[in-house]
Amino acid sequence: MSIKSCILLVSATSLLSLSACNVGEHGKTENTLAIGGVAATVNGIPISNDTVDHIIGEGMAMGRPDSPESRKAIINQLAMQILVSQEAIKKKLDETPAVIDQINLTKQSILANAFAQDFMKNNPVSDDMLKAEYEKIKAQMSGTEYKARHILVKSEAEAKDIIAKLKTNSGQFDKLAKEKSEDAGSRNGGGELGWFDPHGMVPEFGAAVAKLEKGKFTLEPVKTQYGYHVILLEDTRSQPIPTIEQVKPQLSKQVQQQNMKKLIDDLMSKAKIEISASSAVAPTKKSE
Repeated sequence: MSIKSCILLVSATSLLSLSACNVGEHGKTENTLAIGGVAATVNGIPISNDTVDHIIGEGMAMGRPDSPESRKAIINQLAMQILVSQEAIKKKLDETPAVIDQINLTKQSILANAFAQDFMKNNPVSDDMLKAEYEKIKAQMSGTEYKARHILVKSEAEAKDIIAKLKTNSGQFDKLAKEKSEDAGSRNGGGELGWFDPHGMVPEFGAAVAKLEKGKFTLEPVKTQYGYHVILLEDTRSQPIPTIEQVKPQLSKQVQQQNMKKLIDDLMSKAKIEISASSAVAPTKKSE
């Protein structure tokens, strides 16, 4: 686990998928407009400046510029969505069970996101929380990165056979990995794993790598939950551990996510959730 890892928080729901849900049966918005004012009206239905600003803000976060052209495009998209949703309402599609379910799901998603944003706003990450998380992750880093290859097989006998072949010619590691390894992710690259911190691997694998000398391979199979490994250590390098200030923004997001997960886990543990037996079974195909 890298100290620079950033776990994404609950993502914002695009307002483009929301606007159609705000049109009532008589063409009136269900919510009053915010103070920002009106950007446009479509058959008497207002599009607020706040809505346009929010979508522009989401675009800027992904590198898209704020320009008169992009604002006009957003307004046109929202206008189109309002017009089409009005036609759907005329056909009473908003009264069909499938559409009602989708509207309810969208509403729940928006409310869940609003709750998450409110939680983060009102529960800021303290310096003590940051320091505790930093020290925990720092303790999991070895200070050294390893570059290695491995061959993963199902049985100890297979691994021992590979080791015997490597003892006669260690230069055939690449060839044996491509022929024998069960690890589809590294097999085609001759078992290449790239650079990694041993603490990021399963314990048995990490411990075996840390004991190897550069250019040497394991003389005994390394058993893990995945099978039996033969490991070749190619190189090592020091891994500077960043200061808490260098990783503070990412670390803050990570702690926020952890705090949010604790809250959700608590809500789930206290909730009465009953799953019907029929819903847990995949539906069978109807015969033609």
